[in-house]
Amino acid sequence: MKLRISAALTAALFALMLSACGSGPQPPAKKLIAVITPSNDNPFFKAEAETATTRARELGYEVTVNSHDDDAHKQDQLIDVAIANRAAAIILDNAGADASVAAVSKAKAAGIPSFLIDREINSNGIAVSQIVSNNYQGATLAAQEFLRLMGEKGDYVELVGRESDTNAGIRTRGFHDVLDKYDGLKLVSRQSANWSQSEAFQKVETIIQGNRNIKGIIAGNDTMALGAVAALKNAGLESVIVVGFDGSPDAIASIKSGGIKATVLQPAATIARLAVDQAHKFLTTGSTGAPEKQSIDCELVTPANAGQFGLFGRK
Repeated sequence: MKLRISAALTAALFALMLSACGSGPQPPAKKLIAVITPSNDNPFFKAEAETATTRARELGYEVTVNSHDDDAHKQDQLIDVAIANRAAAIILDNAGADASVAAVSKAKAAGIPSFLIDREINSNGIAVSQIVSNNYQGATLAAQEFLRLMGEKGDYVELVGRESDTNAGIRTRGFHDVLDKYDGLKLVSRQSANWSQSEAFQKVETIIQGNRNIKGIIAGNDTMALGAVAALKNAGLESVIVVGFDGSPDAIASIKSGGIKATVLQPAATIARLAVDQAHKFLTTGSTGAPEKQSIDCELVTPANAGQFGLFGRK
């Protein structure tokens, strides 16, 4: 007996085969974007999370927002949650250049593309995009302004970020590629304050007990710079020059009031928005149209132009 198949059933089966074998990317089953950053207690990371969330919702996605607190184990758990939730994409400011490779690889294996912001990982071809500020360029801007303010001479202190963070190393290299050329400058102390304002306050309090003649402090981020300014004020050393890095609203307010003398603005909001736009383009077309590694230049902020900047970007 011959099996009779209706024309309608044949058409349905043919359509199913086409959808299973389609060459282009299919829309995500659930339009969810997972945003994962370090602690939102830091205004830089808060700006990233809020900007990414706003842009994703504008594009019609649901959003989950979580912080890994620079804990690679917690980050791994949050990636597992994103996978379980069948997220369409992950926007990630990661918890370590080496420690995050496995987590991003796991997401890729689960079919979830990752778009990294602010910090790169030490591997290529796992994340779809790695969009970061040009930390080296920004660090040289900060160092050049610090050099000018110092008059090319004097004792100074460097506050370094978290040692496991690639950006901390890049920034300190940028600082020293400028400053080490000048014999009149003397580095009397170099301490890690782990991006923390309270830790920077404590470290500077200790440093100045034996170095009250320091002329300047250059810090790897604004949070540490603000801690340094507070410690110097407490010690009656408000004339010491402090230069930061990030362009946070608090740092810009400090510049306007005569505290921090300069900072370098990272366009965190621009980068977060760009990452979401690239995620959307990748999900809908199969390509971002951009290389994986992307670097966005920083801008120097001084008392002369501080009024031109808002939340990690120009007004």
